[in-house]
Amino acid sequence: MSYLLPSLPYTYDAFEPFFDKKTMKIHHTKHHQTYIDNANSILEMYPELKKYTAEELMKHLDQIPSNKRLFMKNNIGGHINHSFFWKNLKMGTHLSGKLKEAIEHDFNNIKTFKEIFEKVAITHFGSGWVWLVLQNHKLVIVSTINQDNPLMGKVVSGTLGFPIIALDLWEHAYYLKYQNKKSDYIKAFWNIVNWEEASLNFLKQNN
Repeated sequence: MSYLLPSLPYTYDAFEPFFDKKTMKIHHTKHHQTYIDNANSILEMYPELKKYTAEELMKHLDQIPSNKRLFMKNNIGGHINHSFFWKNLKMGTHLSGKLKEAIEHDFNNIKTFKEIFEKVAITHFGSGWVWLVLQNHKLVIVSTINQDNPLMGKVVSGTLGFPIIALDLWEHAYYLKYQNKKSDYIKAFWNIVNWEEASLNFLKQNN
């Protein structure tokens, strides 16, 4: 199969004033589409890889020739990360239930959780992502470089875990609106986190 740009269940201006329409449209139709186009170019060269979903291929990068492996990792990672990120956004949801209880247990309280998340995000150098992940039934906040994903495992991405929420730290995600005020962008994220989706992610892996 070839990879396709996922449609969004909301309009590009749905998250104003927190995420602006222009950035959302460019982010989705240009940046994400480029990752897909690049990944598909490798699939055309090696059609035997088309049997894998994007997530499966991420775990079989060793089947890609070494001279193309990093290129594919970056682009398949970009596709997977962004597909997850779009689902991660929704106005008007609230943190509750078992995920709220787990965050309070593993971080003492919600305020401390948000402070740690923001600190990891703001101190991450360069492009990448900040994640809330589930590791061995414990919630942990980690960051990855470029388009690495915790599902890639420690050897590939430097960390391991099942993603619950994620925030894009690449400048293309915020610079048109926030310029150098990265911390404002990070804090704005709390207004549009899709806690319903996050709770489903958590429950799926923590039964």
